Amino acid sequence: MGTAQGDPASPRARFIEAGTRLLPVPLVPEIRLHQAAEPIELWQRTERLAGQTGLGPPFWAFAWAGGQALARYLLDHPEVARGRQVIDIASGSGLVAIAAMLAGAAAVTAYDIDPLAVAAIGVNAAANGVRVPAICADILDREDTPAPGTGLVLAADAFYQRDLAARVMRFLERARGRRAGTLAADFGRAYLPRDRLTPLATYDVPGVGALEDSDVKHTTIWALRERVSGPGRRRVR
Repeated sequence: MGTAQGDPASPRARFIEAGTRLLPVPLVPEIRLHQAAEPIELWQRTERLAGQTGLGPPFWAFAWAGGQALARYLLDHPEVARGRQVIDIASGSGLVAIAAMLAGAAAVTAYDIDPLAVAAIGVNAAANGVRVPAICADILDREDTPAPGTGLVLAADAFYQRDLAARVMRFLERARGRRAGTLAADFGRAYLPRDRLTPLATYDVPGVGALEDSDVKHTTIWALRERVSGPGRRRVR
């Protein structure tokens, strides 16, 4: 399943703390994250740390619009997560996972493929007084996930690439088939499959001008749409 690397005392955690500032999240000021002021400089520092070029961007160092909106939704509607076993996929900074814990989830496991993101999740969870085990693994195509007993699967800002969006949707569909709740958050990127989703709430997320094409992004919380089949439009779960 991958390796847990969320130790807030690790060398990666120290790198994160040195290159970021612990600041409130604009839409979710109840939560503080280690955030970078400027992506390119941190990206270059990350490559120097790894001793290689061509690494992916430091997604973990910013509070993206979808993550902010989904975190806000969970805190506004704590009954969605309360008492449940929760999975947060492509967790990045851990913002959504932290919000789920603050909303009363029984436990939250965060997954990301970036070891620095996994370290950031541990650092950020500790800064907010919660425990979020973080695992460095790609679980989207694993048939054994989500595991039995999972009550809620969360995905924010995961529709920016065609292949990734398709894999995330398959994972969410599989989760629903195993009776888990599912929530996604996105402002309408190119590969968001709107025809398969139902909007639940919208938020105007401020302060994302350094990451997106405008400083405020109108961002939606989505649930999977019930599928229908046949002349009688019978629901298919």
